[in-house]
Amino acid sequence: METIQVDFDPEKIDYRNLLEVFFSSHNAARFSLRRQYASAIFYHDEEQKQLAVAAIRKAERDLEKKVTTELLSYSGFTRAEDYHQKYFLRNQADLEKHYECIYPDPDRFTDSTATARVNGYLGGYGNREQFEREAPGLGMTDAGLRALKALIWKWRK
Repeated sequence: METIQVDFDPEKIDYRNLLEVFFSSHNAARFSLRRQYASAIFYHDEEQKQLAVAAIRKAERDLEKKVTTELLSYSGFTRAEDYHQKYFLRNQADLEKHYECIYPDPDRFTDSTATARVNGYLGGYGNREQFEREAPGLGMTDAGLRALKALIWKWRK
């Protein structure tokens, strides 16, 4: 099973709201024929487990279907290979090189909020207002920002 670890700041979003985002972001009743595409929640403690159970029950009521999301105890996280990290950004060689100069360590590249945001914009997420607000904090040169902006909006026309 391919897993995505979400680090979150409970001062900004609590676990219950994070579960709401999770269930609103995918079809939790979809059965997956391939294990790596199965839906799962990994809980860290009893409180998270109980909140996840409640969220699964709510999703089943809302969907009027059985939720196939598995609920599993967290036992550790294994990072995917580098070529799976920041997929959209890695397919833009010039932008990738820019960030690899800033983050030569692959783990720091992967863990960077700036690379995550750029990857998201390249993947079609976010809007112009968000981009303009966040652009100064992305660690890019003016030329890099112009190139990124051109790529993002070219694909959204």
